[in-house]
Amino acid sequence: MSTPVTRRRLLTGSAVALAGLALTTGGGPAAAAAGRRPFGRHGSPRDRLNERTLYVDPLGRGDHTSVQAAVTATPDSPAAGWTLVLAAGTYRETVLAGAAKTGLTLLGATGDARDVVIVYDNAAGTPRPGGGTYGTSGSATVTVQADGFTATGVTFANDWLRADHPDISGTQAVAAKVMGDRSLFDRCRFLGHQDTLYADTRAAGTFARQLYRRCHIEGDVDFVFGRATAVLDRCVLRGLPREVDFRPYGYFFAPSTVAANPHGFLVTRCVLSGDVPAGSYGLARPWRPSSDPTAVPMLTVRECLIGPCLDTATPYVAMSAGFPWQQARFGEYRNVGPGAAIPVPENRPRLDDARAAELTIATHLGDWTPPAAHPGRPG
Repeated sequence: MSTPVTRRRLLTGSAVALAGLALTTGGGPAAAAAGRRPFGRHGSPRDRLNERTLYVDPLGRGDHTSVQAAVTATPDSPAAGWTLVLAAGTYRETVLAGAAKTGLTLLGATGDARDVVIVYDNAAGTPRPGGGTYGTSGSATVTVQADGFTATGVTFANDWLRADHPDISGTQAVAAKVMGDRSLFDRCRFLGHQDTLYADTRAAGTFARQLYRRCHIEGDVDFVFGRATAVLDRCVLRGLPREVDFRPYGYFFAPSTVAANPHGFLVTRCVLSGDVPAGSYGLARPWRPSSDPTAVPMLTVRECLIGPCLDTATPYVAMSAGFPWQQARFGEYRNVGPGAAIPVPENRPRLDDARAAELTIATHLGDWTPPAAHPGRPG
């Protein structure tokens, strides 16, 4: 668990820089205005947008004080999706949107993801009550199994810190595990260290399309990973400093795409950066869970700005013995910035124009057209 000082700082609404996490709660002008109208222009329990809207506020001015209570209150397999409007504040809890909660939307009331924070601090090696540990999946602050999930203007965070728990070796600590198809995150923030965003599917044979639009994602080791068809469009990805005596400090991506899926991770028009030494981060390593031969990880990074944090000579490495990164489906196209330099051509797999035309947002999302963005500030 977090130290008492850390928890107090999170709950006061002040900006914090907690071991590199850009976790800010309740500090902006939108949050100040929300003190008078906690749900902004999105109605209130007395003036609902519709009968499928619930209001959540930790100060008790809504229908529920916790996100999980509101999720539980929505019907299973509804004919039309429900919306949970979240007032500014810090929600220290874990949340599960099970497979039956289809069409669910989490909407930050202020439009600024910094004001609405869902955070907890389990790691893979954290002991469970009753025995065992949580494992990587169980460490997630928020788990989304449902199809058709949308979140706008919300921060998903895991503030578990290695330094506070030197006795725990399972340091994966997931902020959000997303498994549903047609999942949209618009101007959201994902904060953690190792394994921040787990873009996954409910089963190996199930494909799940996910769009992360104008989001902020930060961490250190493999902080975007999984087997989903995940599109990151105009996002900022930030590698965090680590107090270690080796390089790389970590990797941005660790896809585990199944061989049958023609579309893995697509990273387009993004910024990859970090307040870290030059050349201290790798771009990706292919994850083959339990050395699964049916996984052929796929990552396309195109038209991105890559900062000097990237090791341009060896941006890819193998994760497990017997599966060199060259066997993965990695490709780059028209990236710019110091991290896009190519000192060793054989270590930077590049796409030609014809192949790049096959790997676009449209081809990854197929027949799914996500709704337009809600008005609000970028995440």
